[in-house]
Amino acid sequence: MANDPQSIAFRNALGVFATGVTVISTHDPKLGDAAITANSFNSVSLDPRLVLWSVGKNSQSLPVFLVSSHYVVHILAEDQQPISNHFASSGDDKFSGINFERVEGDCPRLPDCAAYFHCTRDQVIEAGDHWLFIAHVERFSGSSSNPLVYHRGRYANLQTPNSDGWEVGFEDWTW
Repeated sequence: MANDPQSIAFRNALGVFATGVTVISTHDPKLGDAAITANSFNSVSLDPRLVLWSVGKNSQSLPVFLVSSHYVVHILAEDQQPISNHFASSGDDKFSGINFERVEGDCPRLPDCAAYFHCTRDQVIEAGDHWLFIAHVERFSGSSSNPLVYHRGRYANLQTPNSDGWEVGFEDWTW
């Protein structure tokens, strides 16, 4: 079904919408670490602070996400395309040879990302061929780094001119 002409056309139409690229990591004491690359990340609510992403039902990482209570959403910086590709691939131990630290819930956290959202589970909803994860943001941090962008099935660069005032007064932040 996913390779029929109508599904391909639908995926191509969705690809017109440029998105940031995230890696979402989690940990379960019995099942271990898991992480996926996702561009399905969205804000849901400012009060309370809620975000969401989706995981495909055929993802090898899904069982860990379904039982975990903590997650880290990494907004990748524009120079982290290799990290995106690494966590987009299938594999048993995706963290082998990867630099990371442990944070809340024993979740792996990758270095040098544009932003981080440390989250706890709020809701998990079955939706078509995916599961939607809605999570409460416990703490977050970010920087003035440009994000990695995905558009029309490939990585793209975000052009941010310095003359628009955006970078003036923008500093790294943590809450």
